[in-house]
Amino acid sequence: MPAYLIVANQTLASPILGEAVAARIAAGDASFHVVVPATPVPHGLTWNEQEAVSAAQSRLDGVLARLRAMGVEVTGEIGSQDPVAAVQDAMRGGEFAEIILSTLPPGISRWLRQDVPTRLRHAVAPPVTVVIPPAATA
Repeated sequence: MPAYLIVANQTLASPILGEAVAARIAAGDASFHVVVPATPVPHGLTWNEQEAVSAAQSRLDGVLARLRAMGVEVTGEIGSQDPVAAVQDAMRGGEFAEIILSTLPPGISRWLRQDVPTRLRHAVAPPVTVVIPPAATA
């Protein structure tokens, strides 16, 4: 059974990520591991690490509950605020057929400004698929 690694934060509940997960499930048995980087929740020029972890945990709990309710085998963890480091850490725990990176649309996405898709493709062996919701639904 192929295992897929999902890395997302604010887009965990996006329909386009849901479609990507549904496509993998439709292709046959699949399991998922979700990594939610604890990215900063900015307040002007400052941010609180505990607040970032708390927000990431809340999103993780929500997606795990939704996927389990669908009968999907899924695990998850909170990762480093750097999504590439978070993926590398998660990969120490298993092998994945594909990494699904879900991020906000261009102009909003910090991960796209940081060129996370390219950095991730250079850092890991599995193929990386990037899903981006339309700006109106983000």
